[in-house]
Amino acid sequence: MNRRKMGKWGAVLSVLTGVAALLGPGQTAQAELAGTGIPAATAVAAGAWEAYDRPAQYAVLTETDVKIPMRDGVILAANVYRPNAPGTFPVILTQTPYNKNSPLGAANTFLVERGYAHVVVDVRGTGGSQGVWESFGEAEQRDGYELVEWAARQPWSDGKVGLWGASYMAINQIFTAAQQPPGLKAIFPIVPMADSYRDILMSGGLVNTGFIPLWLGLVTGTSLLPPTYTLADPVRGATTLSGHASQIGNFQTSSLTSVLTGGEMAYDGPGNKLRSPIRVVDRVQVPAFVVGGLHDIFQRGEPLLYEQLKKRVNAKLLIGNWTHGDFGSGLPADGVPTLNQLALRWFDFYLKGIQTRVDRIPAVTQYVLGKGHFEVQPDWPHPRINIQKMYLHANGQLSSEQAATLEPSERMLQQPVNGICSGSANQWTAGLLGAVPCTKDNRLTELTELTYTTAPLKRDLKLSGPIAAEVYVSTTAKDAVLSVRVTDVAPDGASTELTAGWLATSFRALDLAKSRVVDGEILQPWHPFTRESVLPVTPGEIMPLNVEIFPTNAVIPAGHRLRVAIGPSDFPHALSPLPQLANQAGGMVQIWHGPEYPSTILLPVVPEK
Repeated sequence: MNRRKMGKWGAVLSVLTGVAALLGPGQTAQAELAGTGIPAATAVAAGAWEAYDRPAQYAVLTETDVKIPMRDGVILAANVYRPNAPGTFPVILTQTPYNKNSPLGAANTFLVERGYAHVVVDVRGTGGSQGVWESFGEAEQRDGYELVEWAARQPWSDGKVGLWGASYMAINQIFTAAQQPPGLKAIFPIVPMADSYRDILMSGGLVNTGFIPLWLGLVTGTSLLPPTYTLADPVRGATTLSGHASQIGNFQTSSLTSVLTGGEMAYDGPGNKLRSPIRVVDRVQVPAFVVGGLHDIFQRGEPLLYEQLKKRVNAKLLIGNWTHGDFGSGLPADGVPTLNQLALRWFDFYLKGIQTRVDRIPAVTQYVLGKGHFEVQPDWPHPRINIQKMYLHANGQLSSEQAATLEPSERMLQQPVNGICSGSANQWTAGLLGAVPCTKDNRLTELTELTYTTAPLKRDLKLSGPIAAEVYVSTTAKDAVLSVRVTDVAPDGASTELTAGWLATSFRALDLAKSRVVDGEILQPWHPFTRESVLPVTPGEIMPLNVEIFPTNAVIPAGHRLRVAIGPSDFPHALSPLPQLANQAGGMVQIWHGPEYPSTILLPVVPEK
């Protein structure tokens, strides 16, 4: 079967993957929204946002370092924030590895002041909690179930629990909800991960050197702060702190060493599968509001989680023009409320039973790069996308015309530090480099890349969804890496990165059954990234590379040009493990074009109405 064009089979698969599963029995509470008769799994809102808010009613009562025993005797430490008033209240639970007393563990007083208790818990092995931290390990995942049970039975709780939080605190919402703890009614994950390997740790088979070391350092640093109860309980405080210090050489150091040296974590094995919410999201049975960012480190996974959730529960997706460090910034805008107001509307309906018309919340709302505002769309992926194939030509052109004859190949030196001044550099350091001008204009980075650019567009080009490149490549070495960027080139020449993708040639094996096929084309290739799937690279042999480029939502205005820039690396974001790096050393990479080697990019185009 042709790898690029799959005919009727591809079209059928594309349709089948878009069909939502029916709700099963026992889901009556979610099956209809506020008596409207609209099924929760298929509810599509009106085309506009509605404002919702309530005034603050309560002062906040705080209890610190509340002990919560787990099944194995480990004591987790929590701060409890609740309305300073008699009665019972719904509970919002947040599980954090960043120390509940740090700014990243701060209470959501907006919700507490409006009648919710908020429980912020240090996950095991962090902050004031005992145990060993293993980042979403089996013990930590099971803790989530027990924490919901604990929150539901407290004397100040009315038994209804919701989950809230961003990043790590969003990811463990999926793991907790997948266990279906009694009392859990709704979740609100902000910038969550879906696939630990493909989204963040080893995108394209390359080590994420831009974010992972920063993240591990953050968790380690906040875990080495003395627990706030140390003076009151010095034995417990000293024991907890020494336990945290002694484990640094375990998960943190061993994980980083493993990926850098090409060990177990450098492949999509059991450790990464265990830590991938996408593998358990089909067990979630409560409504979920997913928030993502077009330049977030989990840009790839956020819409994939929504896509799975919407099949069985009421799910919503909001994606802004955000990195991982500024999610929610700029709201309210274009009718979209702040994240706190959205969470209030969501939890008021599902935890308090207030009629907030969640059925009218748009199913999908995304910021439109190039337009500068949010737009409502009917679903993700956009149901009206057509696949437009553009061919890369040796003269640097990008066009819909295929080469009639073999064109000269182009060469670039395989080197590991390309990409320092690019949009990718800012994205994968969670926005830390946003003040550096060259991260907003890729022209400096493109000096060491091969670029392919269209003529000025005669009309606006709307892109919405994942993008794929199939590039025919050879190398003089035993391995190679391609970084493929998609940019919007303004009339003055400024090249603004929209999105990007990466792939090592040794990981080029393709799983067609798990790839996304639209109009018979592989729009979102899926690579196994297992040790067994590694393919040999023969110097001089021409290989097709199906590169997954992370999804975007953008309009390239008329008069601008679309560019594909292919580079040999994407530093500081990514670096190959040392064994691969050695195999790439000194390599000269060639990109091929022609009837036998049709290097292309596949674009998800939303046609004009």
